[in-house]
Amino acid sequence: GANIVIPLWVSLEELYVGNFVELTHNKPVMKPARGTRKCNCRQEMVTRSLGPGRFQMTQQQVCDDCPNVKFVSEEHNLEVEVEPGMMDGMEHKFHGEGEPHMDGEPGDLLLQIRTYPHSQFERRGDDLYTNVTISLTDALSGFELSIEHLYGHMVPVSREKITWPGARIRKKGEGMPNYENNNLFGTLYITFDVAFPKGQISEKDKQAISKMLDQDPINSVYNGLGGFKPSL
Repeated sequence: GANIVIPLWVSLEELYVGNFVELTHNKPVMKPARGTRKCNCRQEMVTRSLGPGRFQMTQQQVCDDCPNVKFVSEEHNLEVEVEPGMMDGMEHKFHGEGEPHMDGEPGDLLLQIRTYPHSQFERRGDDLYTNVTISLTDALSGFELSIEHLYGHMVPVSREKITWPGARIRKKGEGMPNYENNNLFGTLYITFDVAFPKGQISEKDKQAISKMLDQDPINSVYNGLGGFKPSL
């Protein structure tokens, strides 16, 4: 009567809006068979006389005779509801759909939620994370763009000030729905990468850029992998 645990792989889109998944489960089912079998086996204490006033107690196995059975594999069609906001490790239980037991109740079938990796979003709790690459021109002058969300709606993003590589903005209410309360949503975190142009810049343009930015040279060496930040 052991439980059977099977991973149920779903997409991030399914966990956002919910879905119903149909599956076929091959389950061993007991059927009557010819003959009898030993069943309900148990250990009992037996007292044996060894002579006048002498007794010996021993333990032995005692079984009953029961009708014989055999196991036949049958297909069971099951439907699983993937609820909005479910997380990895959450389970959907089907009672009695696990391993059979000759003299007892069968186990349960447990389907554990597992999420496929997504090409655009990373989930952490109820929050979503994504990266957007913009041009150096947009990073310096500002931009307006839209991000297609899991449900298909567009999330507008705009900035008027300078955007540096690694800059992050938050869009409240654009994360995943909360499992306990689907009216609550997490936050979407957007991190920006800047694509620098390739090629050569003339001396005249270099001077114009230097004059426009009016920024002193910076040469700060630090351990970025260790979590240290430069002092600017």
